[in-house]
Amino acid sequence: MKKFSLLLIFSLLMFTACKKDHVDATTTQTLQSSINDMASGLTTIKQIKFNEALYILKTFGVEAEGDVNELKALGQLINGKKVSEILALADQVAQQNGIEWASTAPPSLGEMNIFGDETAKESDPNDVRASSLSIMTQLTGDTGNGPTAMQIVPRLVDNAGNPIAFTGAGLETTLEVFSNGVKLSTAKNLMQDNNFKGFHLKFSSLLASKIIDNKIDITVSVKTTAKTFKMSKIGLDVNPSALKVPEVPKTDSTMIEQDPNAVIDPSNPAIPPTTTTDPATVTPAQPKQPTADPKNTVSKFLNNVSSQNLKAAFDSSSNPSWGSYESFSNPTSGFGAVKNVSVKNISTNATGTNSSSVNATYDVTDKSGKTTSLKVTFGLKNVNGEWKISSYKINP
Repeated sequence: MKKFSLLLIFSLLMFTACKKDHVDATTTQTLQSSINDMASGLTTIKQIKFNEALYILKTFGVEAEGDVNELKALGQLINGKKVSEILALADQVAQQNGIEWASTAPPSLGEMNIFGDETAKESDPNDVRASSLSIMTQLTGDTGNGPTAMQIVPRLVDNAGNPIAFTGAGLETTLEVFSNGVKLSTAKNLMQDNNFKGFHLKFSSLLASKIIDNKIDITVSVKTTAKTFKMSKIGLDVNPSALKVPEVPKTDSTMIEQDPNAVIDPSNPAIPPTTTTDPATVTPAQPKQPTADPKNTVSKFLNNVSSQNLKAAFDSSSNPSWGSYESFSNPTSGFGAVKNVSVKNISTNATGTNSSSVNATYDVTDKSGKTTSLKVTFGLKNVNGEWKISSYKINP
């Protein structure tokens, strides 16, 4: 009997020791099992807030389409984390998304279950009975140049079109924005009652090049326990002057890198300077001299930018102000925003032993269709016998 008791105690200790206190996202099964283990050690109220936190993170903390992919992404986000860390992360995500939720507040989102149990519970705040969904839109932010945003407010309504009264829910509400059938953006929020403020869509978040005829279509969906309501509005006007237009990249670089000991010829300051050499010092080996015309490098650079062969364009430069290739090719703020370059004239301005200056006049068309005429002075330097672009100055 004593031996049996010892075995029973040992088994209980082993069971307790095997319960996880952190998330194991190796598989969906281990994710659910570890979350259940963590929740089992919490008070009832704490369990509800823990489930709410997981729902906040699954809905707003990850970028994925569909419940299965959202669960996988959630697992990667919280893998190895303990309850306190998950609650803190959910607080951060809620604040970033403007959601009125806090881990220290009373339960407020109904009964959340991230593993897909949609069965209505007794007194389930998310089991809102409605007939359909309505959408109200209003242009806002007009400071004299037209509206800068659109307020989009969905309402769950009854058969007569009157808003349904409810409180304490956590209804996942999604806004999708389209133009000519192409999805431009997606936003999510939680509808907790019939005073839901909706979505504030800033026109500056929409690329002008993606908007056809200055109109957008919107689709809003609201997910209750029993049903997902969805409604669309087509052909809503936007203010074209408030849309996002990528700028042609510019730099503040105004001159070719110069040696601080360089001697400038006052009679011809445009020619890049050469440096003096102390005869008492050992004269280093002369670098290999380029044989090609420096304007050929500029011509190839502009042709590569025009054809969006940006890697080749970047490789023909050695300009610190352009930063990394990722910065250089950025589709919003870098040369990735360029659609076409039409060269009018390229001429060599001055050439020295290891540096050169080339003027170029050309038209740049960005991907929104806007064309800008530019006069640019390219500075080049000798890098192992090749001309590399080292500076870029846009002239008035």
